[in-house]
Amino acid sequence: MRVMHKSALRLYIAALASAATILLVAAPAHAQYKPRPIDDPATGESYHIEGAVGFWFPTADMTVTSGGSGSLAGITGTSINAERDLGMPADKKLPDFELILRPARAHKFRLNYVPIQYDGSATVTRDIVFNGQRYRLGLPVNSTLDWKSARFAYEFDFISRNRGFGGLIVEAKYTDVQVNLTAAPLINEFARARAPIPALGGIGRVYVVPNISITGEVTGFKLPDSIDSRYGGHYVDVDVYGTVNFTNNIGVKGGYRSLDMGYLVKQDNGSFTLKGMYFAGVFRY
Repeated sequence: MRVMHKSALRLYIAALASAATILLVAAPAHAQYKPRPIDDPATGESYHIEGAVGFWFPTADMTVTSGGSGSLAGITGTSINAERDLGMPADKKLPDFELILRPARAHKFRLNYVPIQYDGSATVTRDIVFNGQRYRLGLPVNSTLDWKSARFAYEFDFISRNRGFGGLIVEAKYTDVQVNLTAAPLINEFARARAPIPALGGIGRVYVVPNISITGEVTGFKLPDSIDSRYGGHYVDVDVYGTVNFTNNIGVKGGYRSLDMGYLVKQDNGSFTLKGMYFAGVFRY
């Protein structure tokens, strides 16, 4: 019995010694281990207000048709190309402004504004009819195209992770397009189309490294002329860009944007496509 008692005692002492050794070894390792925070957003994703200012360098393809109105109603207008018929440049640098308000991580209110203006001077190479007036072959014509393009959007990110997100966009695109044609001494005509256009779309972003992201978004709307042959229209906006964030507050981005808009209102219709690269500085608070 005494032999068994001594054997059990030695076993208990050995077990206690082993446990003490494990605790002594584990204590320094535990002191060195610092678990990563559960919520660790990528650089540039901790903000409530974001603003971006930059320049867009699109190539434009713009066509407009305006029939007669009033006493001239019923006169069919000519399809006029802004570059070929009016001498407007196809390539131009345009300012681009964006503001994002983010009251919560998954909710964003967005505003984007691009003032678009083109001027042209050309000698008409064919007879054209615009807003009921005929511009004869060989007549010098000055023209302007003023297009105010604004987007008011709400974005809900139904997927929100530290290294990316995916969301739904609901927006109203306010479009105001006015085209003026002037020929000395008496001809001065203009056509104008303006309306808020609803649109739906989506957005996705992924961080390839903690401070560099790639984002793609698309929104669009189509009003088929099968509902009423006098009215129709479409609006498709595609934007793909990369962002480099130097800190949470400052970054730069660059990408490619394609904007395709068309409308039909009775005898007037227009088709406007702008595609090209852009670059902007990004500021957050």
